[in-house]
Amino acid sequence: MSPVGPPGAGNDPCSLSSATPAAAGLRRRIRDSGGQAAVELALVLPLLAMLMLLVVQTALVVRDQVLVVHAAREAARAAAVDPSAGAPRRAALAAASLDPARLVVRVAPASTGRQVAVTVSYRSATIAPIIGLLLPDILLEGRASMRREF
Repeated sequence: MSPVGPPGAGNDPCSLSSATPAAAGLRRRIRDSGGQAAVELALVLPLLAMLMLLVVQTALVVRDQVLVVHAAREAARAAAVDPSAGAPRRAALAAASLDPARLVVRVAPASTGRQVAVTVSYRSATIAPIIGLLLPDILLEGRASMRREF
C-alpha cells in the first residue's frame, strides 16, 4: 500500500507535479498550448467574421429579391386596372420598401383584354462591412403579367 500524503507531494500517481520527466513535459505542453490557441484564434477569427458578413449580405439580397417580385406583382396589377402611365411605378414603390433611385419599372403595352407585362429592376446595394467593398451591387429583376381590364 502506498502512503497517502497531501496533493502534489509526489506520491499521487495522477498528480502533474511529480518529478518524472514525462509529467514535466506534459505540464510544459499544457502551459504552452495557451499561446497556440490564441494564434489559431487570431488566424481563424477574421475568416469567420467574413463568412458571417457574407451570410448577412446574402440574406439582404434574398430579402430584396422577394420585395422586387412583390413590387412587380403590384405594378402589374396597377397597370392592368389604371390607365395612367405612372401608376405601375407608384404601386411598386408603395408595395415594397425599396430605394426609389435604384428601382426601374418597365411596362410592355397591351390592348384591353390582353396581358400587360411589367418588369421591375432593382440594383441591390452590397452594404455589409468589408463585403460591400469586395462585391459590386447586384441587379435583381422581377416580372409579372396580368390581363388588362380597361
